Amino acid sequence: MASDKRKPWFRVKRYGYGVGLPIAWEGWLVLVLFLTATVSASALISSMASLVVLLLLTPAVIYIAYLRSDGEWRWRNGD
Repeated sequence: MASDKRKPWFRVKRYGYGVGLPIAWEGWLVLVLFLTATVSASALISSMASLVVLLLLTPAVIYIAYLRSDGEWRWRNGD
């Protein structure tokens, strides 16, 4: 994402793979909306329907985090 000049919403992890907690309000909004939708689905509708909601939203949130992270996703050992 080096050529992309947009402000990152998520910071890549120092140890491990992927991103950690959000670093911008937009990232926090994505996380809160995801958690609200999954908890609401599990509380208000059947378990099968909430599983479908979870299986649809999780890849979407991962893709958003990938697009709006501040670096390349790779395994890191703290360097």
